[in-house]
Amino acid sequence: MKKLFPDAAAALDGIIRDDMLVAAGGFGLCGIPERLIDALVASGVKGLTVASNNAGIDNEGLGKLLRSRQIKKMISSYVGENKEFERQYLAGELEVEFCPQGTLAERMRAGGAGIPGFYTRTGVGTEVAKGKEVKNFHGQDYILEQGIFADLSIVKAWKADASGNLVFRKTARNFNLPAATCGKICVVEVEEVVPVGTLDPDSIHLPGIYVQRMIIGAPYDKKIEFRTVRAREAA
Repeated sequence: MKKLFPDAAAALDGIIRDDMLVAAGGFGLCGIPERLIDALVASGVKGLTVASNNAGIDNEGLGKLLRSRQIKKMISSYVGENKEFERQYLAGELEVEFCPQGTLAERMRAGGAGIPGFYTRTGVGTEVAKGKEVKNFHGQDYILEQGIFADLSIVKAWKADASGNLVFRKTARNFNLPAATCGKICVVEVEEVVPVGTLDPDSIHLPGIYVQRMIIGAPYDKKIEFRTVRAREAA
């Protein structure tokens, strides 16, 4: 099965629709599937629920989909860098399901493993626990969290072979790996595709069985969320 497509629009053709649940990799602007996000913006698809650690920043990453009003709900851990996110949430225009970071990663991992739910102590006695089943194990309360089963996963990897075996680069692995596993269809953008057999099997982070489609997205601009530099000293 040929997995490599010419561009992001072609890779998403026929698999996107309104009101989808999308799992997106990335952390801030690190390791985000920016070509696939741009293709979603251009497609005009709407009513999306997106599970992602955050929503990028204004006009970058998932922030582009917020700006175009294509997202109706975010399942996220941290959203503090996005003013448009804040504005839409406070105005009641965006539904938000806040989820502790480790819990969100485990919900994705559970979905990818076919696990419908799990118990965790994280969030017990807080707003996170509202409306969730509580069960006591060995004298400690735990809340039931549900696995995330996405319609589509969009992720970014560093390198792939033609079979879709993926290697992530350092911290850009972040949420990409669990996000990739929990979608019915996983579309990946990579910086480089190498021949099958080139990658060291011990260095492969995600087997190609999880990947249905991929594109080469390079070259990329390495964006920085907040650039802070020291003032130049007088000569």
